[in-house]
Amino acid sequence: MSRRPSPYFTEEHDLFRQSVREFIEKEIVPLAEQWEREQRVPRSVFKRMGDLGFLGVNFPEAYGGTDNDFFTSVAYLEEVARCTMGGFAANVCVHQYMSTAHLLKAGSDELKRKYLPGAISGELWGSLAVTEPFGGSDVAGMRTTARREGDHYIINGSKTFITNGVYGDFATVACKTEPEAGIGGISLIVVDQGTPGFTTNKLEKVGWHTSDTAEMSFIDVRVPASNLIGRENEGFFYIMESFQLERLAAAIMAVSGAEHCLEITLKYMHERTAFNRQVSRFQAIRHRFTQLHAELDAVKQQVHHTAFLYSKGVMCVQECTIAKMLSTELGKKVVDECLQFHGGYGYMESYPIARMYRDARVATIVGGTTEIMHEILGKMIIDGVQYESTYQQISTERPKERAHPETAQPITDTPKPISNTNKMAETAKDLIHALPSKLRKDKSAGLSGNFHFELEGDTGGQFTVNLANGECTVADGLQGTATCVIKAKAKDYEDVLMGRTNAQMAVMMGKIKISNLGEMMKFMGAFSHGLG
Repeated sequence: MSRRPSPYFTEEHDLFRQSVREFIEKEIVPLAEQWEREQRVPRSVFKRMGDLGFLGVNFPEAYGGTDNDFFTSVAYLEEVARCTMGGFAANVCVHQYMSTAHLLKAGSDELKRKYLPGAISGELWGSLAVTEPFGGSDVAGMRTTARREGDHYIINGSKTFITNGVYGDFATVACKTEPEAGIGGISLIVVDQGTPGFTTNKLEKVGWHTSDTAEMSFIDVRVPASNLIGRENEGFFYIMESFQLERLAAAIMAVSGAEHCLEITLKYMHERTAFNRQVSRFQAIRHRFTQLHAELDAVKQQVHHTAFLYSKGVMCVQECTIAKMLSTELGKKVVDECLQFHGGYGYMESYPIARMYRDARVATIVGGTTEIMHEILGKMIIDGVQYESTYQQISTERPKERAHPETAQPITDTPKPISNTNKMAETAKDLIHALPSKLRKDKSAGLSGNFHFELEGDTGGQFTVNLANGECTVADGLQGTATCVIKAKAKDYEDVLMGRTNAQMAVMMGKIKISNLGEMMKFMGAFSHGLG
């Protein structure tokens, strides 16, 4: 296989690429139409991929993997994307780079030994269950709960749009283990298919027909507590960081799939004649085709550079976001144009371009919509948000506060310490009682509310802060009906108000629990330095 020299791929990569391409061309592509009709890939195919070493490319040898570098995965994903079946490519990508990736990075030794060998051999197949019917891309707003009961979790809730969710053997499920803590109360738990109360329903889709996409229902599903991945209540941050690999993998496959689409179309353009000449000789088509090729080549370089950064352990959120956004939007454009170049034949099911057209459309939605990608980039480029790794902070200590793409606030939004008029307030009790002196008349006019503060620890206590008629009063104890309840350890509350901890991150981490965030935001705005 002839390839241009690359600073990223070695001869070993090319040899591996060739073996994957031969497998795809000989054992996958010829069965594409049959699998599309059956809307399922036989499990024997995944076992075959495991036997060939294709399902453990970046996994340790101890679990059956081949422990290769990341550009082996890049070559692998690029070749899988040439199968002309978006559903098959999604099956493989979700299993190897999403579901089991969490187990590898954060799972206990027990969980790794239980699931990874089978996943790498193709005997077990996994899914990642995060999206819910009411939330879509809003991970923080999930409603599925996992209540700890002795040595088990009891899971209740639902998920939707879950790839591998019907025919898979296990699911990595995101649950609220501390519902009142917001994103600081989400955990990842492995649930085996067939567990009582866990049911799935197959969804019918426009494309990706070879991929089983499920609705999941959890009704009092009892799961061993040992199935928790990583640390309890850290799941949101695992998901956010893993989005980078998911989006990078999507970008790699989108570019390669679009390249293959151009190859197929060029072959057709050379063979098809109109008005006594090849379609490839018409200037209007030639220019449109070369424009697509040029755009794709540019995006491919950005994707490969992002893969290089990722391979070096860089927290490349911005680059992964750009790669996913540009590649999937361009992939959609390429396949649309290529179908047009095919004319009427492009709309026929007997031509691969028709299937590729259906399958490419969803790429701008899965893994975060293009609109979400723009929001993330806005936070980074305009607001100056920066991100830190989560997996590297898994230890016996609580990880320090960190920002993540979907929810982060500007890093310039640093809390200022609150002091009373005579001395620096140092305890939670002092800080609460200092609030009336910090009330801003211009900001508090028209505001009213009864705020209950429940602060645990020797320096805290229970307090009622009342806003009414432009006045603020503080009373010990909980009085009246609460407009909003604020719960925290006194030390965490002190750290926020003294400027030692970012307020937004304290809330995100669940250190400060707020029952009504909207009312609390109004409350904070009424004071000279708010609550941070």
